[in-house]
Order: sequence, then C-alpha cells, then structure tokens
Amino acid sequence: MVIMTITTTHLLLLTDLVADLPVAVRLQRLVVSLRAHFGCGAVALLKLDGEHLRPVAMDGLVSDTLGRRFLIKDHPRLATIVRRHGVTCFHHDSAMPDPYDGLIADRPGEPVPVHDCMGMALDVEGERWGVVTLDALQVGAFGSQAQRELGELACAIEAAVRVTRLEAEIRALRISGGATQASVNTPRDDSDFLGQSEAITQLLHELEVVADSELPVLLLGETGVGKELCAHRLHRLSRRAGKPLVHVNCAALPESLAESELFGHARGAFSGAVSDRPGRFEAAEGGTLFLDEVGELPLSIQAKLLRTLQNGEIQRLGADQPRRVNVRVIAATNRSLRDHVRDGTFRADLYHRLSVYPVPIPPLRERGHDVLLLAGRFLELNRARLGLRSLRLSAQAEDALRHYRWPGNVRELEHVISRAALKAVIRGADRKDIMTLERDMLDLDGVELPAASEAPAPQAPYAPPATMQQIVDASQRQAIRQALSQHQGNWAASARQLGLDASNLHKLAKRVGLKA
Repeated sequence: MVIMTITTTHLLLLTDLVADLPVAVRLQRLVVSLRAHFGCGAVALLKLDGEHLRPVAMDGLVSDTLGRRFLIKDHPRLATIVRRHGVTCFHHDSAMPDPYDGLIADRPGEPVPVHDCMGMALDVEGERWGVVTLDALQVGAFGSQAQRELGELACAIEAAVRVTRLEAEIRALRISGGATQASVNTPRDDSDFLGQSEAITQLLHELEVVADSELPVLLLGETGVGKELCAHRLHRLSRRAGKPLVHVNCAALPESLAESELFGHARGAFSGAVSDRPGRFEAAEGGTLFLDEVGELPLSIQAKLLRTLQNGEIQRLGADQPRRVNVRVIAATNRSLRDHVRDGTFRADLYHRLSVYPVPIPPLRERGHDVLLLAGRFLELNRARLGLRSLRLSAQAEDALRHYRWPGNVRELEHVISRAALKAVIRGADRKDIMTLERDMLDLDGVELPAASEAPAPQAPYAPPATMQQIVDASQRQAIRQALSQHQGNWAASARQLGLDASNLHKLAKRVGLKA
C-alpha cells in the first residue's frame, strides 16, 4: 500500500515535469501534491537567497507567508535543514522554535505548541538551491516511514525545481534576443520587487525588456511606490551591471551647488574649490546615473543636463574644455512633468529627452493581494528586530489592509506595520507568545470593510485526496483560487497568469467544482 502511494505521487510529479505549465503553477502543484501525500498541515518550498530563505510556493500557511524572508541565523530549524544532507526531522519535544508558529492556515493565530516538522535541503546542479519543509499538527506524524518517503521523493522534487530554473533561463534568452552568455547568466532575482498582481507582473516584464536597451528611462509614480527599486533593477539587468550606479536626489541639491555636484568643478572655480573635483556623471562612467525627483532641478541645470544627453559631454564648472562621458540616465519623478512644461518650470526639450521610455509604476491600491505579501515581509522584519517569537495579522487586520487606499504606498505600509508591532510590545505582550496585530493597532482611517455577508466562507478542514485525479483536481482548484484572489476575481487576468485561454479556464473551474 505504501509503495502504491509513493508511486502515485512520483507519477504526478513526473507528469508535471513534461506538462506545459507556468512556473508558479508548477511549484504550487508540487507543494499541494506533497501535502496531500503526507496528509500534513502545511508544506513550503523556500529558495536560498544569500542569508535568507524566500518562500516560492506553499500550501496550508497564511497568505502573507509568501512575502516573508526568513533570515537563516534567526531560525535554527531552517539553519539545520540547510546545512544537512537528507531528511531532518524535529519532533514535538524539540526545543528549537518553529518558523511557522502562528502561520498555519487551519489554526491562524494559535501557538500550535505541539506538532512535528521535517524538511530536506534541495540541490540543483551541485549547488544548494533551497529547502522543502513539512509541518504537521499531530504528534508523531513524521515517523521513520514518512522520512524515508520524503527522501525517496527528493529526486523528483529537485527535478521540478531544475525545470523551473531552466524555463526562467529560456525566458531570459527570449527577452534578451540572443544576448551574450554573460548577460544571460546575470541573476534575475524578483525578491527586491515583491508582488504577484497583474500590475506588478507587467511592470517587471517591462523593466526586463527595456533594461537591455541604452534608452533613457523616466520612472513615474506616487511617493513610496518603489521608483528607486525600479532604477536598481534596471541597472542590474542591463549590460552596465558591472559598472557603478550613482544615485542623485535632485530635491536635496542646493541650486548653488547643483552644477558642481552633477558635472564637477575645476580648481579655483569658486571660493573653496582648492582642487579639481569630478561630479556624479564622471563617478557613473560606464554605468548608470539615477536622477531621483528630477522635476526639482533648477532651469539653469536643466540646460546643461540636456547638452549631456544630446552630446554625451559634460563641462566641469570653471573648466575650458568639455569631457566625454558614457553614462545611461534613469530619471524619476512623482510630479506631472507635462504640467511643469506647460507652466514653464521644466524644459520641454529635456522632458522629451528623458521620457524616451516612460514607465508608470502602479500604486499599492491597484496591486490587490500584493499588500498582504508586502505586509508579510515587514512582519518578519519587525519580528526579528523586536526579538519576537512570531508576529502575524488578525483576519480583521488583513481586511483593513486590503481596503485602505494607501496614499503613501509601500513606504506607508512599512511604517504602519512597524508602528503596530511596537504598540503591541508597549501594551505588554509577551515576546515568547505568538503576537497578533489587531485592526485597531494599525491606525488606518477611512477603511471600508465588506459587510459580514460578503466575508469569505471559512474553509473546510483539510482532507488529503486519495487518488491521483483528486490530487490533480485539488492542485488546479488551489492554483485557480490563488490566481483569482491575486486579481480580485478577474477571470481574464487570472487566465493570462495561468497560461490558459479564458474560456478554457472557465471550463476547468467548472470541472473541478469552482463554478456551477
């Protein structure tokens, strides 16, 4: 009987290897299948990113877990799994804290003090890729047989991970249009810009395409949306990645010093100029110059910047001869430069030079479920910063975050979570307990929550499927639900994410019981 179960799971994983599936769906089906096979409370697949483990797929954990980054040194169980070969098991009496305490979806906010955990490090092409972890709410759930079965599934799990990496490399080749091998091998890490919404998926694709060009880029967006992150991403994905990225905050440049800061000065150019000094353009030679809040530049500097963009030349203040520079310019603004052109405070010719390729960055209120992923990132940061066992959101707090308008965008969200965590500590919460942030701790004004009749129905207790077809159906239901949640019920957008035709998605949803 055990052999038949293992064979069925192997067959499902191997079938997915040859199926034409989006990466997110492939990995989601993997964790759903593992959870079904072992009948456990939660399964997570985490990728190794430097000193952190980043969840890339999970089943049975609260939704904000995907946004968290687990610093390995702060989580002894994860650290043990990473450095070992084979399966590692932690039984209910282990003294090591579990990183998922309070994050089990079936029992959110509860300490879950008694449960078993096992995990296994995953290697791809001889390098440590990450780990898979399994948590159970029953004592003794992961005995010797379960550990042996997980070990036997290692090759299939690593093969699924290897396929997803290969697909990412093929996609990078398509986008680069036959770029050099060095540029294709440049890491394309999405962890800096967190989100799974259609708006962010489109933005990341757009940045990846334009990064390889030498065109000036104008990043447009409200305060706090992540314009600086976009500039760093553009530089990292460009052919200039090995050269400097120099950041200039134009709003902080005094008019009297702006020319010297950008273009440098010669000795004796002004009082105090005791030696030649290069400016930011020369510091960025061969690389990228990021002009943040470019709309704040004085008109006199705008003319000199235009000359540099047109001719690739700068002239140090007080110098007689121009200098050639090889610099790509990325600019950003939270203002409407078109309006400034009309009122005469921004040069029209400079605007057209900078906005060869404008990139609007969506505000947080247009990113749907992404707000919870970002909240998860900030929850884990504050948990570590404050020395807490666990930090999570109540269901009411999650609803408040989803319905708030976020005028300050991601930056405001970070401050809201940090402030709420501090309030919880100040109110006397025990740092050794699971700390839950309630809605009233968030200080969000003007939040309209759905009526009780609109609240999502509680999920039925998890029952592992018994057949391979049931496993496949459960995986497809999970993937469809997740896509619809991310796109706020938009079936067309969900179909695009899942790589399906919209009509086929409706048919599939009906077949697996999601539509009448």
